[in-house]
Amino acid sequence: MSYKEIYNQWCTDEYFDEKTREELKALTDEKEIEDRFYRSLEFGTGGLRGVIGAGTNRMNIYTVRQATQGLANYIISQGGQDKGVAIAYDSRIMSPEFSKEAALCLNANGIKTYRFESLRPTPELSFAVRELGCIAGIVVTASHNPREYNGYKVYWEDGAQITPPHDKNILAEVAKVTDLHTCKTMSREEAREKGLYVNIGEKIDDLYMKELKKQSIHPDVIREMAKDFTIVYTPLNGTGNKPVRRVLKELGFEKVYVVREQEAPDGNFPTLPYPNPEDPNAYKLALELAKEVDADIILATDPDADRLGVYCKDTKTGEYVSFTGNMSGMLIAEYILRERTLEKTMPPHPALVETIVTTDMAKVIAADYNVHLIEVLTGFKFIGEQIKFFEENQSYHYVFGLEESYGCLAGTYARDKDACVAVMLLCEVAAFYKKQGKTLWDAMLDMYEKYGYFKEGLHTITLKGMDGANQIKAMMDKARQNPPMELAGLKVEAVRDYTKDERKDCKTGAVTATGLPNSNVLYYELSNNSWCCIRPSGTEPKIKFYFGVKGESLEDSEKKLDALRDALIQFME
Repeated sequence: MSYKEIYNQWCTDEYFDEKTREELKALTDEKEIEDRFYRSLEFGTGGLRGVIGAGTNRMNIYTVRQATQGLANYIISQGGQDKGVAIAYDSRIMSPEFSKEAALCLNANGIKTYRFESLRPTPELSFAVRELGCIAGIVVTASHNPREYNGYKVYWEDGAQITPPHDKNILAEVAKVTDLHTCKTMSREEAREKGLYVNIGEKIDDLYMKELKKQSIHPDVIREMAKDFTIVYTPLNGTGNKPVRRVLKELGFEKVYVVREQEAPDGNFPTLPYPNPEDPNAYKLALELAKEVDADIILATDPDADRLGVYCKDTKTGEYVSFTGNMSGMLIAEYILRERTLEKTMPPHPALVETIVTTDMAKVIAADYNVHLIEVLTGFKFIGEQIKFFEENQSYHYVFGLEESYGCLAGTYARDKDACVAVMLLCEVAAFYKKQGKTLWDAMLDMYEKYGYFKEGLHTITLKGMDGANQIKAMMDKARQNPPMELAGLKVEAVRDYTKDERKDCKTGAVTATGLPNSNVLYYELSNNSWCCIRPSGTEPKIKFYFGVKGESLEDSEKKLDALRDALIQFME
C-alpha cells in the first residue's frame, strides 16, 4: 500500500479513536502526510523513538501496542510469560498513557506486568527488572530528545537493553505484526482482577537507594565537608528530582539548591525545547542560581535521569567551567581506581569498560592502575552486556563503565547508565578535592598534566524525512567506498568498518576482525593519537561525527580538534 492509502485507512477505520482520525483529517500539507506514513516507526535494536502524533511513523498508542504485541510474542516463544515485565516511564507527554497501553497489551497476552505507579529514572527500571526476576522491562522515554519526541526502550532479564540475539529476534517479531487489529489489549479493571496488572511501590525505591549509597568510597569526607560544599541541581523537569535529592540528603550533603523553574516534572519542558545536559542552553537558570548561592558545582540530569551534565566553579577566575561527559567520567573513574587501590577494596581482575567513541584517556588511566580496559560499540547496552559476560565466565570484575554522551555506571546493581549514581559520586569527588583546597577543574588540569591533553568533539547533521534518510545513507556509502588518506595533516593508519567486522591496516593492507557486533559505523585510526568516527544516530534523523586528539596543552589540543573537525566535515560534503 502507498503512504496515501494507509493514511486514508487511518482516517476512516473506526479501530482508531476519533481524536486520531480528526487529527489526520485536519492535515493539509502533503509532505507532512508523507512523513507520517511513508514507513512504520522503526523498532530498532533498543526499541522505538519518534515524534508524538498520529501515523505509522509516529509515537502513539497504536505503534506502542504494535511493538508490545511483537515483544509479547517473543516472550511467549521463550517461555518467559510467567516471569513478567517491569514497566517505568518518565515525565514526557503521553508517557503514562504509553506505559499503561504497553502493560495492558502484555496483560491481554497473559503476561504479568509490574508498573511503577509514577515516574521513575530509567536506571531504576534496569534495577527493578533483576530485583523482581522479570523476563523483560520497558521504559517509556525519549531520553534527551526534543520535547515533541517520546520513545520506548526494551530491557531483557539481565537488566540491560536488549542485545544480540534478543534484539534481532524481537525486531523480527515486531515486523510480523502488520495488522494493527491483531494487537491484543484489555481493560485495566479486568487485568487487575486476573492478577496481571501490579503496581510497583516504594520497596523498590528503598532497595535502589541502598545500592546507590554502597558506591560511596569516602562517606566520612562527605559528612566532614557537608556544611562547606554547595550544590546546584536541575532535573530539567524530568525524573531525577526525587531520587537525586534523596540520595544526596541521605549521604549527608546539606546545601543542595534546586532550580525552581525546572524542578517539577513537565513534558512541555517550558524553559527549554531541548532538555539535554549536553546543551549549554540547559544551564542558563542553573548558572544564575549558582552565582546567587556561590555554588561549588552545578549538576543537570536529563528527563529519564540516565545522563549527567556538570559545571564547576574555577576559583581562579570566578567563572563556571563546563565539563564534557568524557571529562566528568574520567574524574569519577580515576577517583574510583585510585581510592579503591589505596583502600585495598579493588576487586581481583578489575575491568573498566568504555565505548569506541569515548576518550582515549581511559586507556592511559586503566593502564596506570593495572585495570583491564574493554571497548564496545556505541550504546550503554553493550557496557551492561559486558557485566553479564563477566559474571557468566568469571573473567573480570566490573569497576566502572562510561560513554562520551554523559553516561556512566559505578556498581553492578543496574545494567544501564545512571545519572543518580553519577551525581552522588561526582559530588563526593568534588568534596574530596575541596578538602584539599582544589576544585574539580583543578583536578581535571592535574589529570591532563599526568595523562595527556586528550580532547574530543562531536558534530551532528540533522536530515529529516525520507529524503534525509537517503542523504544519510549516501554519506555513509561515500565514506565507506572512498575513505580519506589523511585528515588535517593526520594520516589514516587504519579503517574499521563494523558492518563487515573488519579492520584494515592502511600501510600493510592486512585485514583483521574488529571483534564487535555488526553495526553501521566507520572508525578511522589516525596518526598522533588521533581518531574519528562516523555513524547514523539510532534515535534521531541525524548523522554523527566523533573525533579525538591528544595535544601538548589545552590550547594545542583545542587547535588540533578544530582542524580535525573541519577536515572531516569538508570530506563528508
